Amino acid sequence: MEAKAHLKYVRISPRKVKIVLDLIRGKDTNTAMAILKNTNKIACEHLIKLLKSAVANAEHNFNMDASNLYVSECFVCPGPTLKRIQPRAQGRAFHILKRTSHVTLVVKEKEVG
Repeated sequence: MEAKAHLKYVRISPRKVKIVLDLIRGKDTNTAMAILKNTNKIACEHLIKLLKSAVANAEHNFNMDASNLYVSECFVCPGPTLKRIQPRAQGRAFHILKRTSHVTLVVKEKEVG
């Protein structure tokens, strides 16, 4: 039994989110929350809300025990890229790629026994 939470179209590069996801993969939810609250990365703000959502989904939709959950899977996929142009010298244009991410977080209950 597993519970999922998705975060779509978040305006942060997938590369930056992946660094933080690697820190919490496989950890229990309380430890993962502590890591996210004490890590100085902008992606942590979004991932804290996502982790809370996954735990709430597990409790309310699947009647799992919140103290027995761990992060079994977490991954990020690139979303659509916003293309912008910045004017440069001599009439040239510099392309800016504003990347977005789709993040998925899965929590499972620990096996007892």
